[in-house]
This record gives sequence, C-alpha cells and structure tokens, in this order.
Amino acid sequence: QLQLVESGGGLVQPGGSLRLSCAVPRSTLDYYTVGWFRQAPGKEREGVSCSRHSGGSTNYADSAKGRFTISRDNVKNTVYLQMNSLKPEDTAVYYCAAVHKYVMSGVCVLVPPQYAYWGQGTQVTVSS
Repeated sequence: QLQLVESGGGLVQPGGSLRLSCAVPRSTLDYYTVGWFRQAPGKEREGVSCSRHSGGSTNYADSAKGRFTISRDNVKNTVYLQMNSLKPEDTAVYYCAAVHKYVMSGVCVLVPPQYAYWGQGTQVTVSS
C-alpha cells in the first residue's frame, strides 16, 4: 500500500501563494504518476494537475494553467504544487494521488478513478 502525506495547506488572502507537498515515504516516487485534486464543499472532486512518472510530462486543468506549477523531487520522494495568484474559488481540500506507471504509462490524465492511492488531504482556504 502506497502512503501519501500532504502538507502545506492553510489560510491565505486572495492573490497570495501556497506550496503544497506530497511526500511518498518508503517508496520510489519515480515509479508513480502523481496528481493533485481538489474538492470544495458540495462539489465533485476535480483534477488540478499531474506529473507523469520518471519526471515526464505534466498536465493542468484550465483553472490552474498559468497560476499553478507541479514539480517533483524524486530524490526526496516529494511532489509539490506551487499555487500563485490564489482566488477564493480555489478554496477546497486538496488531495494528492498516485498510480503506478504500469497502469498509467502515457501522458497523465486528471481522472480521479484512475488513481489508486490517495492522501488524506490538506485544507486550502482563500479569504480576506
């Protein structure tokens, strides 16, 4: 069972920035495609960004393009989501999720059911 541990959420004012981290202890991150998803109250879980295994291509939801950046450090076994120019509508619980490269071998997609492993989530609140 792959363990994912998110951190970095919090309260930030509109226009501010946060960096979320997703640590994958005791595993080799290089084998996994990792995605960030979010779920706001009363809404379905939606994809934000993903990073293909082995440091390959990335993908972003339209709402994240130009503001969010996903990156990974395969030595530290950590994936980051840098979020800039935050808006109140970005308020949600953010989850990282992973799927083995043998299951999702090509370009990563932001479809929650295709990810097998999930973290517990971290709250991001954008409010003045």
